[in-house]
Amino acid sequence: MTPISSKPVSAQVLDAAIAWQLSLDGGGSALDREEFAKWHAAHEEHARAWRQLGMLDQRFSRASGPARNALVQSREGLRRRVRKLGRGIASVVLVGGLALFAGQHYLPLDYWLADQRTATGEQLTLRLVDGTLISLNTHSAVDVRFDDKQRRIVLQEGEVLIETGHNDTRPFIVETRDGQLRALGTRFLVKREDQGTRLGVLQSAVAARPQARQHETVFKEGQQVLMHRDGLQAQQALGLDADAWIRGMLVVDNARLGDLIEELGRYRPGYLAVAPEVADLRITGSFPLHDTDLALDALLPTLPVQIERRTDWWVNVVAKAETKP
Repeated sequence: MTPISSKPVSAQVLDAAIAWQLSLDGGGSALDREEFAKWHAAHEEHARAWRQLGMLDQRFSRASGPARNALVQSREGLRRRVRKLGRGIASVVLVGGLALFAGQHYLPLDYWLADQRTATGEQLTLRLVDGTLISLNTHSAVDVRFDDKQRRIVLQEGEVLIETGHNDTRPFIVETRDGQLRALGTRFLVKREDQGTRLGVLQSAVAARPQARQHETVFKEGQQVLMHRDGLQAQQALGLDADAWIRGMLVVDNARLGDLIEELGRYRPGYLAVAPEVADLRITGSFPLHDTDLALDALLPTLPVQIERRTDWWVNVVAKAETKP
């Protein structure tokens, strides 16, 4: 049985734990320590992430050999790396260390070693040598593996939009832990989720083959599907604005507020949560991804909620307080 302290923690919670560690290591005010205590006690996952950071410090101090030389950073070096690269990448260094020394795979170390990657809140568009355009969404990572027989992209983390080049006869494959997706002259989305790999076909078609299956299933324009290692879920219609993130927007239609907040949380470091009593409210609208504070404020005119900002790293969406007449 896996010890509770060894269970995976989300990248968002780990980012918040790193921020608290840096703040408290720098001294921190009495208010900072009070807010940290509230954060630590608010959820078991917060306490677990904090314990794992302590485990990492201990294992780094005992580790030796090439792996240690490649990964170990001094505490001040970690601070410089966080400031330079952002909390998303720094968290991968920490989680990679835990995975290597504790034998647990929280986030893939391959994220840190990937050919191309984005930090939390960052997006990047690249043109590959065959003319393919590939756009990486927030906290995403890919490896490019072209050879004489095929063009292969390995999605290590996050989400990509791909528009394949058409003047190359080699098959174009996107590979994830769940299987392979073969482009059929197309524009499509691939996203790694906790439950599997999500494919969304924007143009033409894509053939999907789960890891444990021998046969492909073709999905056409306007369809999406969640692929597991051993199969495919039922296909669904792809939303018209599924690729709105490439334009810096999140577009939702009658979505749960809880789902909207979870998605916005992918674009900002720290802790972003919604109170259970308002999580099932429904919302329709367009929200900017490059200014998530503005996106949160846009909720206020239409929903009975308010935004609690204890720090830049601790934000809650809660029920609006009743005002006396």
